[in-house]
Amino acid sequence: MVRPRTRANQNSQEPDLANVVTMLQRQLIEQQRETNRLREQIAQFNQILQENVVPPQENSVPPVVPQVPKVHQEVPWNAEVPLAPIGVQANPPLSREDLLYKRFRRMKAPEFEGPTNPIEADNWLLDIQVILDFMGLTEQEKVLCASFVLKKDARHWEILAAQQDKFNSFKQGSMTVLEAVKKFEQLARLCPELVPNETEKVRRMMKMFRTDIAKRVSAGSSPPTPVADCIGQAIRAEY
Repeated sequence: MVRPRTRANQNSQEPDLANVVTMLQRQLIEQQRETNRLREQIAQFNQILQENVVPPQENSVPPVVPQVPKVHQEVPWNAEVPLAPIGVQANPPLSREDLLYKRFRRMKAPEFEGPTNPIEADNWLLDIQVILDFMGLTEQEKVLCASFVLKKDARHWEILAAQQDKFNSFKQGSMTVLEAVKKFEQLARLCPELVPNETEKVRRMMKMFRTDIAKRVSAGSSPPTPVADCIGQAIRAEY
């Protein structure tokens, strides 16, 4: 059988209220002392600031104190962005090609997508020539500007025309026969429509050789129809 607690046991477990009140009073006193100490430090700091402030002179402009933004300070979306001072370039200067391109585009030159019609191609070329002459450009600048308005198949046509011109004007010059033949074969592979058969290839190769070598090869008993015979006779004529 459990006996009920006695009043003596209950009183022994209750906290001492007097001690609690005394402890709280001590904490309040310490907090008050700390508050007074902080107030004294703030007062001393304000006094030092007032002693170091220079009084404004008459007709003097108050100094502008720049406002340093706080770390992680949010900038409003409609805040004014300061402009760069005069003389400071915000963007890098444009290159010579960029300036030439902007100047050419202001002339509103027509674009060209390919030689679908010879008359249209000729008319486009005349229009471009008038614009380029008006701009007073060099030959290199004219070629660069014309390439700006070539679109789609016209660029392929331009490259093909340049390769054909290079192949048609290629000459042996100071190269040996083997060096010239190697270069000739490289150009011929880029322009297969110009050498559809061996006869045409030999004819163009003979025009490519130097005059003295071409004469010796042509002076043979029979014209060198196969390309290999033409090359062999040219090598022998070289020595």
